[in-house]
Amino acid sequence: MRNVLYVPLDDRPVNLDDVVMLGRSAGINVLTPHRRDIRNRLDTKADANDSIMLSTSSPVYGCTVNIRQFILDHASRVDGFVISTDMLAYGGLIGSRRLRGSGGGSYPEYDEQTTWLLDVIRLVKEAYPGKPVFVLDTIMRLATTTYVEGLDYEAYRESRALMQQPRRPFSRFEDILEGYDLSPGSSYGETQHFDKEQYYNARRHKFKTNRYVLEKLAKSGYIDFLAVGVDDSSTQGVQANEISYLEAGINEWLGGAGGQNPDRAIILPDADGLGHALMARMASKLYRCGDKPRYAVVYYGVDGAEIINPYEYMNAHENIRRHVEIVGGELVTEAHDVEIIAVTNADQSANAVMRMETNGVNRVPTIVIDFAAKGPSNKEVTDALLDSHFTGRLLGYSGWNTAGNKIGIAVGMGEARHAFLTAERNPAILQKAVQAHGSLLFKRFLKDYYYKAVAISEIRAYSRSHSRYENTDAIADQNMELFNSEEDYSTLQELLRDLMQRYTEVLAGRNAFSIGTKNASCNIRHISSSGWSYAQYVKAVLPRNNPDFTWGRAFEITLSPEVKLH
Repeated sequence: MRNVLYVPLDDRPVNLDDVVMLGRSAGINVLTPHRRDIRNRLDTKADANDSIMLSTSSPVYGCTVNIRQFILDHASRVDGFVISTDMLAYGGLIGSRRLRGSGGGSYPEYDEQTTWLLDVIRLVKEAYPGKPVFVLDTIMRLATTTYVEGLDYEAYRESRALMQQPRRPFSRFEDILEGYDLSPGSSYGETQHFDKEQYYNARRHKFKTNRYVLEKLAKSGYIDFLAVGVDDSSTQGVQANEISYLEAGINEWLGGAGGQNPDRAIILPDADGLGHALMARMASKLYRCGDKPRYAVVYYGVDGAEIINPYEYMNAHENIRRHVEIVGGELVTEAHDVEIIAVTNADQSANAVMRMETNGVNRVPTIVIDFAAKGPSNKEVTDALLDSHFTGRLLGYSGWNTAGNKIGIAVGMGEARHAFLTAERNPAILQKAVQAHGSLLFKRFLKDYYYKAVAISEIRAYSRSHSRYENTDAIADQNMELFNSEEDYSTLQELLRDLMQRYTEVLAGRNAFSIGTKNASCNIRHISSSGWSYAQYVKAVLPRNNPDFTWGRAFEITLSPEVKLH
């Protein structure tokens, strides 16, 4: 079994639990820092005057020094590295965008502590030049983080609206740093709910880190592949000059074209799907030695080239192409190894499922992405998929959150699994991996639809109707540990567990899995030139106390169903 060291973006399940399980589905043992060292939380304290909430404070960030030491301590025993610079240098995604009193010194000596932390990447590559080092970096998002260091939802709305406004175009690094507030005509006005200059200082510091990672680490060969995710973006605004600068750097320093180099660095809209994508690239590297699988995409509904998600700057088709390149593949239009079925209109669900079933009969490895709904999975698409016995054979699936997130999760699942299934021969390893993949696929439907599209409405309704404060009743579910009483929070946890037990049973009985029936559905155990072998779904269990509210909010939950296959 291969061992891969993984430093996640943060400790939310999409970046931690799911990526670890993805690794297991590909026969990879994923080593992560201790949970206390990567723990991130929103504000944990509230200042109130009787029934009025005044402000919040005391978020939790990861321990960067311990993470650096973890990398050094385990470098000798792993086969490769997947490292988030946000966690390594800032203690996580929310830490990388916290407001600052200063944007740091002049580049490249802008922050001695930050560059010392980042340079651990250079140290491990120098010590182990033959081990692949893949790195995830992010361009700071448009909006502030809600309920971190006192910033509320009004600050989020105001900051995102302002940062989406067009900026004066600059190409010089120093001009970009100083031109964040310059519109094409003049400067923007004062802000009411957040400190604009502290926000720009945060951007300055993070953008210097972006350049340092690209120029001092990737250009110098200490990073084998760099994925830069643009988190919460737009077709215009404060990020535009940063994106253009990094695209030019990829061209100049890494031999790219059009701001991309599939062999060295890709920049695209995503953050929470990139752990999946880079772990999949690692699986492809370890099992296929760099051989590029060919992917094709078929749209059911509007063509992806005509779709740009409200939180992204790149159309969905180009986003798929770039994610395919991150996992180590190439997007083609003819003969292919894996097919992506992209459902962009719900009324095309039946046709999409027919295509999936035809692929199943013809043994074409398949991934499905549900673009029909903006956030969670679409009901019509989900029902059509769950009515088919062939859905249990999917290599990857997602309907979670933004287009980039959906793509990264689904394509990451698919390539990790494909690389493993076509290379591994050991029956015991194959059987252990199919249990992990079955559990992860089951979870995607349980979470992306049954929680995010169904159960969450009851959670939100209860939380908001039981707010501790008069002025948080509309947003209590965004930080339930603060805005609901301890008693109500416990009630919410029990409600969550009751709901997810119910939906686990419902999902297990759908045709996609058919657990407990004479005609249970199958997952793919092995792919070889002589044919495919399958494992049958026999059991799905969700530990009663497992479901919980990640970061104390309704948006995302811990959810770890255990699926058994024979």
